[in-house]
Amino acid sequence: MRVLVIEDERGLAKAIVEGLAEEGFVADAAHDGVDGLWRAVNEAHDVIVLDIMLPGLSGYEVLKRLRAAEVWTPVLMLTAKDGEYDEADALDLGGDDYLTKPFSYVVLVAHLRALLRRGAPTRPAVLAVGDLTLDPARRRCRRADDEIALTAREFTLLEYLLRHPDEVVGKTDILTHVWDENFDGDTNIVEVYIGYLRRKIDAPYGRRTIETVRGAGYRLNDHGG
Repeated sequence: MRVLVIEDERGLAKAIVEGLAEEGFVADAAHDGVDGLWRAVNEAHDVIVLDIMLPGLSGYEVLKRLRAAEVWTPVLMLTAKDGEYDEADALDLGGDDYLTKPFSYVVLVAHLRALLRRGAPTRPAVLAVGDLTLDPARRRCRRADDEIALTAREFTLLEYLLRHPDEVVGKTDILTHVWDENFDGDTNIVEVYIGYLRRKIDAPYGRRTIETVRGAGYRLNDHGG
């Protein structure tokens, strides 16, 4: 099995490559985001180990461009020990698994073998309500011919609503699926992000796609105008 390791700490990258070789893997290394992206797109690998903090292009940007290029090779993200949102963001952007530094090679190999057993993910379907579309694979949102820029959290929230069209979803459900099941902050954060989305996907187009159902939650449909 061939592994691409994209890691700018050359000593760590060398150690990972050598450690994987001892486990029967064939491993290549790239030390910046630009070279790593090129190799990930143009060379055949069974799995990619991708650090988040990279020169040239960050691991997040490499991952976004990789999925936009319709490369579905499983990606294991390496995240910082003190990165509060690293794990969530890595998965939100299309990563398949993550590992926090420092890690043992036994655990790394176990994660890689699990990803290989799972295989490359299929391309996610484009979600749509009316002329509003969301492409989870390419991380793109469009209203008709206009592309709409969303933050990672806005994207995840809209994706959750689009996966439940014409259904009323409550704040608790949204917090569990878009933030974290153990979220203990102000639940009004949901209202704040609903407002952000409305200003981007509805207000400029005279639409009311996201409906507030008083006392119950929110419903996404194509009836508002």
